[in-house]
Amino acid sequence: MTDTTGKRITGIIPARYGSTRFPGKPLAKLGDRILIQHVFEKSSVALSETYVATDDPRIFDAVVSFGGRAVMTSSLHPSGTDRCAEAAAEIEKLTGKSIDVVINIQGDEPFIKPDQIRLLVSAFNDPEVEIATLIREVKPGEDLSDPNHPKVVTDLKGNAIYFSRSVIPFLRDIKEKENWILKHRYFKHIGIYGYRKETLLSITGLKPAPLEKAESLEQNRWIENGFRIRTKVTEWESISVDTPEDLAAAARYLEMNK
Repeated sequence: MTDTTGKRITGIIPARYGSTRFPGKPLAKLGDRILIQHVFEKSSVALSETYVATDDPRIFDAVVSFGGRAVMTSSLHPSGTDRCAEAAAEIEKLTGKSIDVVINIQGDEPFIKPDQIRLLVSAFNDPEVEIATLIREVKPGEDLSDPNHPKVVTDLKGNAIYFSRSVIPFLRDIKEKENWILKHRYFKHIGIYGYRKETLLSITGLKPAPLEKAESLEQNRWIENGFRIRTKVTEWESISVDTPEDLAAAARYLEMNK
């Protein structure tokens, strides 16, 4: 895919077999297709070029069998970001063309909307943007304090200042925490990223940093090292499949939304 400025934009879906909580997750059946096929097809609506980056030949063969594109990567990568970096280099070798922007799409979100991917891509129309991600406003009634849902605060340009599993900011003058969401706009992070290729290669060379270790959130490493992360606000959050129980919930959602 190329945008109006002629940038080559490539979607990469990291997919490893050995998930601790759900081994073989990308190959799990959801409706009439496997999980990774749902994600690939949604991405392909938004992007003209998408690849699955995997460490397992079973996933590679499954992707090729449904007509998708895949590349093999190392099984030693500590994160999907690192896998994307290797995959981007492999894709450039395969195609003989340079990639300008990589979109890192989570392989366990079968209901991601193509419009969300397009929204993320639009961030790169600004030449200052190095990295981009999506955020969603937390609504009244949602569990603002859930540590499994990282929060983010941004500057006035929409660049992320900090990501945290805690509630940020702390509203000092309001004692009842359940009322905080009525007095301030809180944002939850949605884990899809875009990177200029040169930036992707730079951040994968960084060593773990203190704030990243404290929160167990790799994006804080990038901020600590001076990289800016532009955010775009989406109104919709996908359903993530982390466990077999999540897959059952996703199957119910799929059935209800046929």
